[in-house]
Amino acid sequence: MDKKVVFLSRSDLRGGAAIVTYRLMTAMRELGVDARMLVCEKLSDSPYVEYCASRLRIEYSFLKERLNVFLHNGLDRSTLFKIDPATDGLPVWNHPWVKEADAIFIGWVNQGMVSLQGIEKLSGLGKPLVWVMHDMWNMTGICHHAGDCRRYEAECGECPLLGKCGSGGDMSHMTWERKKNLYSNCGIRFVAVSSWLAGKASDSSLLRDRDIAVIPNPFPIPETETHRRERNAGDPVRIIFGAARLDDPIKGLPVLKEALKTLKERYPEEASNMELITFGTFKNPESVEDFAITHRHLGVLSGEDAIRKAYEGCDIVVSSSDFETLPGTLIEGQAYGCIPVAFDHGGQRDIIAHEETGWLAPWDDDPKKRARLLAEGIAWAYRHAGDAELTERMRRSVGDKFGAYSVARRMLALL
Repeated sequence: MDKKVVFLSRSDLRGGAAIVTYRLMTAMRELGVDARMLVCEKLSDSPYVEYCASRLRIEYSFLKERLNVFLHNGLDRSTLFKIDPATDGLPVWNHPWVKEADAIFIGWVNQGMVSLQGIEKLSGLGKPLVWVMHDMWNMTGICHHAGDCRRYEAECGECPLLGKCGSGGDMSHMTWERKKNLYSNCGIRFVAVSSWLAGKASDSSLLRDRDIAVIPNPFPIPETETHRRERNAGDPVRIIFGAARLDDPIKGLPVLKEALKTLKERYPEEASNMELITFGTFKNPESVEDFAITHRHLGVLSGEDAIRKAYEGCDIVVSSSDFETLPGTLIEGQAYGCIPVAFDHGGQRDIIAHEETGWLAPWDDDPKKRARLLAEGIAWAYRHAGDAELTERMRRSVGDKFGAYSVARRMLALL
């Protein structure tokens, strides 16, 4: 292992960005690179993952920055974790793994792990510095997803997330200024995990003049066809829908429910032969109710083996999200034989070729129309469930694009 690289990520296994970073580190090691990972929360037992500082120091930095946010957002708890100013962080540049590394990969490092000043110190080490963007935070002032707000195309300020504290010189504008100075003075190579995210970067005032590489997240794609259940006559066609929090507003659960209701009204025979499988958590108990078709909830799935078995037992994977940077459930579902159905509103286009490897429903601002369009896609997938040619085409497509070794080699080529 001649080349040494270190990954910085707040966690190793909690959250999508952490999991794909851990996969990338693992793939690089299997390719002969001495790859390691520094975190604030360690959930794996890997000897190549280590805490970046003492637990006490990690907790102090986290609480100090959250207090700063709380004071700047008018003591509003609802936006406390939607805002990250990167004012506080840990001295990761002093860690032996960072000092010994030939290159540094930065992942999701908010909530007190690495400050903007810390990024500057990392850049000062003179090593190649690659920042993998998992959301919009690098191109905005303080938010991770701008939604309908377009202030990031100018200079941020008057931030909707700051409520009554929003102004021309608010925390979002001050952070935008600090990012602008950092990017001007540091040699950072930015990577977007989807073409959609790269497009948002090109619209932004902070990154529009930067060369943004597009390299997707890695996924454990099986090299051969996986074991699929044998669906007998009368067995339902199963639709799988998963998320960390299923009733997070961004996941579009009400639209999915309306789509299933539309399916039952327009395609009653098909709907009577469908079953919805969900995994993840529901914050509100009422969210589990009012599904128009048979519904079964698996709860939280722990480990890739449990996730694989869930997908292998289903036929269609659906995403009803308002937008997604690069929705992993669609990739995982395809890898295990589920036909993906989603909106063409984010990184989904990098995953699905319409009517070739799944269904991309056109986006509409009206939720009722979105539901009808999603229902049409589910009906199309229902008609193609069990199509062996489509299944093999999906598997090859995600393997070529998102296989862990392929992604790792592309990342290493940046150094």
